Formats: sequence, structure tokens, C-alpha cells
Amino acid sequence: MNSPRQRTRRATAADVARLAGVSRSAVSRAFTEGAYLDAEKRERILRAAEDIGYRPNALAAGLQGRQSNLVAIFVGDMPNQYDKEAAARLATGLNAAGKWPIMIGGSDAVAHEAASRVLSFPLEAMILRSGSLGADVAATCIKMGVPVISSGRIIEQDGVDNICVRNREGMREGVAHLIKGGCHRVAYIGGPTSFSSAPERRAGCLDALGGLELIAECEGRYTMESGYDAARALLKEHSPDALVCANDAMALGAMTYLRDSGVRIPDDIALIGFDDIEMSGWPAFDLTTIRNPIDDMVAAITELLHRRAVDPAKDGEVILLDTKLVTRSSSRRLLPDR
Repeated sequence: MNSPRQRTRRATAADVARLAGVSRSAVSRAFTEGAYLDAEKRERILRAAEDIGYRPNALAAGLQGRQSNLVAIFVGDMPNQYDKEAAARLATGLNAAGKWPIMIGGSDAVAHEAASRVLSFPLEAMILRSGSLGADVAATCIKMGVPVISSGRIIEQDGVDNICVRNREGMREGVAHLIKGGCHRVAYIGGPTSFSSAPERRAGCLDALGGLELIAECEGRYTMESGYDAARALLKEHSPDALVCANDAMALGAMTYLRDSGVRIPDDIALIGFDDIEMSGWPAFDLTTIRNPIDDMVAAITELLHRRAVDPAKDGEVILLDTKLVTRSSSRRLLPDR
């Protein structure tokens, strides 16, 4: 038998059978949980498999109708740090649950092509983590018998499970914190209207303002660069005492511009974001923000995968996740929450 370094192909069950002196079906039974096989023969097969580096082909098992544990995750372009953190922790959570994620990036035509191709695999589910794929992709998945979990936006379609954070309520709490602390001239940097979170977070801001009005607002792209540019545009013509950003990436970009311009935070202007990415808690930024709970999102997704596996025909569910206001020094001059 060739050494692993000499071998030019993956070891097969037939190779194991020849080395162990058993039938091909005996090798299959040795790697099938609960299948009967003589203990001595099983040990011989497992030892032979270890010697030549054989592992059962899980993809082939999935094609034969057994559980593949393959889960596709469409993550889009991941324009900001929250998307990257969410994707990484989701992959870790799925691995812990015995699932194997297939990450799909890109947007528009590239995304649709990639999503179409991945459906050739025996997927247990498709998780949509980006707003650039929507109801059309979900409909294709459902037609092919692939369950869909939409995370971050609601897709109202039979058989689709949804997970979304309470964007409006979270932003309402954050802006109310500013108003309670004495801010009255509030400016707002919103996200792209193509993202469902953007209008929800803006609505929450307006809720908290009550009788007040925004003194200025503009739209960013959920990136640090767009936050920097938006803050520069706003402060050219306005003097807010609070700047509310629809996500942390834009808030950190805005904070960079304010510091470059000699504006003191929070003495001259209070600043808040949304998401609570890791960078927001760094001492260099110490940004007040509304936590968008990644761990809760991961737990909800793994639970929905389990429920769908137990009952494939169940109705679609909507799980709404609670946010949490995290106060830091970018609004520390304000009154503390009680």
C-alpha cells in the first residue's frame, strides 16, 4: 500500500476493505452508528482506515438521503465589522452543533449565481445573512426542499423562518438616553434604505425625539468611510449636540472626523451607534451603542435548524431579539440610566 505522501487520490472504502480483508458492506457498517458488526472485525476495519487516512464521504451520505450537516450561509459583501463578527461566530456556533457551513459572498448577479450553484449540494438549510438576497432566492430554496432561515430581515413567505433584532425599540432606547441627558439638537446618519434595518432604526430615533425634530440627517453606507464623510457634511452647516448613527461602523467613522476637527466628545457633542461591535469597546473609541446580540442570534438559528429537522412541515417562525443599551464615554456627560 502506498504511503500517504505517495498517494495521489483519496482513500476509499474499497481500499479499506482490501487492507482489512473484509467486504465493502462491512466497512460501511463499521462507520454507521448502530449497525451490527463483529467487534474484532470493526476494530480491524478502523485500524486499516486509520493507517491509510480514510474517512467516510459525508457528501455522498447526504446524496443518499442521510443527514449531510451542510448549511449554506449567504453573507453578502460584509461591508462592516458587525457582519464579519456575526459570520465568524455563526460559523463557530454551527460547528459546535455538528454542522458544516458553506460561506457565500458577493452581491447582485454574482450572489444569485453562487446561491444557485450551492443548491446542487444536499443542504440542510440556507441561511440568508444579507439583504441582497431575498424572497426570490428563498422561493427557489423552498421549491427544492431546502429550509430557509432569514437573519436580519423578515421574509414573509411560507416555510421561511426569520430572526431579527428589535431595531426600532433599540434605537428608541438609545436616543431617549440622549434626550434624558439634555440633548436637544440631534443629527442623524442613517443606513442604506435597501437594508430593512435602516428605516426601522430611523423610526426608533424619531419615536424618542417626541416633539423635537432632527436638525439634520443624511444617509451613509454602514461603513466607517461613509460615517466620516457624513459627519463632515453635517457639521459644515449644523451644530448638533448629539449625533446618532444607525450602526457602529459609521459612528466610529464620524468619531474620527470629529476628533480630526477638534470637536470634543462628549463635551461638545454626544455620539452613539448601533450593534456593539468589538472595536466599539476599545478604550480608543469607548462608544455608547445599542447591542445587537450576536450570541442570541446564533443560538436562535441553531434552535430553528433543530425545530425544522424535527418537523420539516412546520409553519415559519419569527424570532425577535432584544437589544441592550451599552453606555460608554462617548455620552458619559449625560445622566446615567437608573
